[in-house]
Parts: sequence; C-alpha cells; structure tokens
Amino acid sequence: MVRKTIIVTGAYGGIGRAICEILAKDHNNQIILTGRNQRDLQTTVEHIESTTKNPSIQAYVVDFSSKDSIENFASQLKDQPVDVLINNHATGPKKREVNHNGIELQFATNVLGYIWMINSLEKNLKKCSPHARIVNVASYWAGGLDIDDLEFKKRSYTTDAAYRQAKQANRMLTLAYAEKFQNDGITVNVCHPGDSNTKLSNSMGFGGDETPEQSAKTPVYLAISNDVANITGKYFRDCHVEDDSFMKDKDLIKKLYNICQQY
Repeated sequence: MVRKTIIVTGAYGGIGRAICEILAKDHNNQIILTGRNQRDLQTTVEHIESTTKNPSIQAYVVDFSSKDSIENFASQLKDQPVDVLINNHATGPKKREVNHNGIELQFATNVLGYIWMINSLEKNLKKCSPHARIVNVASYWAGGLDIDDLEFKKRSYTTDAAYRQAKQANRMLTLAYAEKFQNDGITVNVCHPGDSNTKLSNSMGFGGDETPEQSAKTPVYLAISNDVANITGKYFRDCHVEDDSFMKDKDLIKKLYNICQQY
C-alpha cells in the first residue's frame, strides 16, 4: 500500500475525532490533526495512538478564523505531499463576533477557513495528483445566503442564520473548486455528515441521534473509497450523491468565489 497523508481540520471535536480514529486504523495513513486548542489536540492524539497503534499521528494548532495561522501551518509542511484534505472545522457563536481582522467569525471560520486551507495547501495536494482529494464537511441545514451581506453587517445576526449561510457557501464553493482543479488531478466533494450528537450540534439546538462514528462514515468514504475516485463537484449524503440546488446558480457561485478570494 502507498502511504497517504490525510489532514483533518477540527480534529478533536465529535465528528472530526471519529474521522481521524477511523482513518488511523489503516497504518498506511499518516493523519495530521489540526485544531485550535493544544491540550484537546494532544489528548486526541494520545487517544488515537492508544486505540489504533498507528505511530504516524501528528498535530498542529491552527486558528481557522485566521488566514495567517492557516498559512503558517501550511508553511510548516513545506513541500510535503498531501493526499487528502478534510475540511471539518466549524464554530457557532451565539452573538455576532469578529476575528482579529474584523471579519464576522462564522464567515471567517466556516467559509473562509475552508478556502484558506485549500489555497494554502494547493501545491501540496498537486504533488499527489491525480489521486488527491478535498472533502468539505457541510450540512443539509443550509440556505439564506445573502451575497450582499455575507458578514451580517446589515441584517440581524443569529447563530442559525450564519451557520446555514456558511453551509450553503461550503456547498457552492465546492463546485467552484472542483472546476478550478478539474485538470489538476484533485477531486473536490462536499457532504452532510449525519445528524450527530456533538457539542456543536447540541449548542445549536439540533443534536441528532447518530454517534460521531456514524456521522463520520460519509466523510471517510469520500476521503478513501475507490468508488468516488473519479467523482468531483458533488454533494453527498449517506454515501450517495444528492441533487444540490445550491450548485445550479453558476453566476452566484462565481460571484461568491471571487468575493471570498479578496479576503
């Protein structure tokens, strides 16, 4: 087996941790965990090493609301090939907050954080062409995107509205990147992971009855299954492609992509 390097963001949360643990069971996978809290990362690394006996687990502290932090992480990897990037991190503040650059926090973290990771690791992913993959974890709970007020400067902020907008953006931008990389040997897909009982989902009032391990099934499938090796630009749920109305408005997708690149 060829050794694979897989990066997982938001790696110590419920679904992220489950994704890492499942992938680490294959010792041909080197798993790079990223997250905001050093202690939580270290605890997760120790747990995964203990349960899987995989000796190739690494961890990096990354603030996903910060372009500088993400670019610093990528610079530490230097020219290391990256086979799979799983964008899984998310935040859901109860009131409107901003990052250190004054960008609304959910937009900065849940939307820009995904594309900053992709942009910063593009050269690393291309080293694994034609088998490189990007998996964006989004949600069926999506909608309400306002292209003229992405940061909730004009309209009333609610956790739910900002989260749904972010997940819609994740799904739209997946298609934009799939088209960008269509000749570069990098597939880009997006998924609803499942209705899991996690800290984030509970805090937002829609904690489900699935375990994190069950919810990790579709992201893991997109990361490693041969079934999807040549599929790109699709929205998956329960390991199957679903029609995505958000991917149909090509003009809006292009506009959103261009706006996001300006940050």
